Amino acid sequence: MAEDVNGAVLPPPGRLVVGISGASGITYGIRALEALRELEVESHLVVSRAALLTLSQETDLSPDDLTGRADVVHKLNDVGASIASGSFRTMGMLIAPCSVRTMGEIATGVTSTLLTRAADVALKERRPLVLMVRETPFHLGHLRTMTALAEMGATIAPPLPAFYAKPTSIAEMVDQSVGRALDVFGLDWSAVKRWDGLK
Repeated sequence: MAEDVNGAVLPPPGRLVVGISGASGITYGIRALEALRELEVESHLVVSRAALLTLSQETDLSPDDLTGRADVVHKLNDVGASIASGSFRTMGMLIAPCSVRTMGEIATGVTSTLLTRAADVALKERRPLVLMVRETPFHLGHLRTMTALAEMGATIAPPLPAFYAKPTSIAEMVDQSVGRALDVFGLDWSAVKRWDGLK
């Protein structure tokens, strides 16, 4: 165990699981990883195959550029990974972005990859699970799935712009959404513009 200069045992660093699925909006996951690094929170990343396709379509980054932003990277099919067990302590899990397929798999509890297994672990351990669902419009099946997940304890957080923050760029809108998702874990990222009442 780590100790400070006076010999007192230090608490373990914060640790958050980040899942990136194949929905449009991979920039949300990228910025979440960068925010966690700024906040000195250990990130554990798992990325779906479809997310790597999205990465190639929406950014100029390589898969190595993406995984290089995480502290620990887990293979999608590694069911023996640390994050597959509830005994591995974390602050919870953020899926950014979260595809409808990923959302549906989590809701059924029939998980086929480490990404959805890690989400199932967060739910069963009563840890925060935040899903930045990327789809529009929603049909009734989507809404029922989100209701089921909310009843299980997940937070449904579609990345919607907060115009009161007066964003001047897409990057600022992304950061606001990511920061508000991180709020659920008690993480205060400096990029978030807080509402301070009517002026």
